[in-house]
Amino acid sequence: MLVLIADDNADGRQLLADIINSIDLRVIEASDGPTAIALAQAHLPDLIILDVNMPGMSGFEVCARLKSDAVTAQTPIIMLTALSDIDYRVQGLRLGADDYLSKPFNSRELVERIKARLRSKVETDALRKRQQAIRDTFERYVAPAVVEQLLREPEEVRLGGTLQEITVLFADLEGFTSLSERIEPEALLAILNAYHTMIVSLIREHGGTIDKFMGDGVMALYNTPLAQPDHALRAVETALHIRSVLARFHQQFAPERRMNLNFGIHSGRAVVGNVGAPDIMNYTAVGDTVNLAARLQALSSGGQILISSATQALIAGRIEARLLGQLKVKGRSETVQAYEVLGTFASRGVKSE
Repeated sequence: MLVLIADDNADGRQLLADIINSIDLRVIEASDGPTAIALAQAHLPDLIILDVNMPGMSGFEVCARLKSDAVTAQTPIIMLTALSDIDYRVQGLRLGADDYLSKPFNSRELVERIKARLRSKVETDALRKRQQAIRDTFERYVAPAVVEQLLREPEEVRLGGTLQEITVLFADLEGFTSLSERIEPEALLAILNAYHTMIVSLIREHGGTIDKFMGDGVMALYNTPLAQPDHALRAVETALHIRSVLARFHQQFAPERRMNLNFGIHSGRAVVGNVGAPDIMNYTAVGDTVNLAARLQALSSGGQILISSATQALIAGRIEARLLGQLKVKGRSETVQAYEVLGTFASRGVKSE
């Protein structure tokens, strides 16, 4: 680790360098304020030990400049000075200094303060790195409020693979292929993006995570990255909400450019985490739970919302659904019991039991 010493006194710099070298840390030195700033910006040291009384630019000014610069703002600073008055200490701390030690100092105390600040920096850097990983992973896929909650509780997020209960929603545009054969690519892409914008906004509104876009389809996950005890209900309510706004949404298009959305929803266990190559990762879910949701969507038509018996069991009494019976789905030798969602009991004027 690297420590920057800024002191106009050569003997003082040498003493500090000897102490710091004794605990196996590297040292760079500056004899004035402007040089200290330039070295800090160029080398990004892990710690700065800063004298207050330096010609041309005081340590207070250097501290203020470094803490106002995004590049060096997080670098811990120990101010070291013969000025022991409490007002000077307060001034240094107010400007952002992390610690303050008066000359003459005890070398053992200085060593322990250095170690404490470096330990704190390692922990802070690790937290900041984890928060950045969370931003990079989720900012495009979940609502901003969810990202902020994740940043407040980063220890709750597992970016590696984990086997967990989730609900998967697939939404797909009916008739998109035939529409693509009739209109220009630019117009087709504009229509597709309009649908996706609407779908994504409502998935986020209900707390879903956008997994991926697959041509004219969208895959969303619930109960990840944050726990959602009502994840199945959220997914079904998302589909119902999208279906309820579709008539108004369609008003912007000519009748021949309006398409139904079909849905498939299934709840079960899946492996969730970052999948891909080291330089291209995607937060996603893999497993049979995902496959069954996709198969149910493929069976839906005319704006249907098809759900599995597993999802139905989780939303019973909240959502009205019609049993379709055992359906044959692609890629499975056994049939799957499926339901068609009709609506919420309240919206259909039906009392739940």
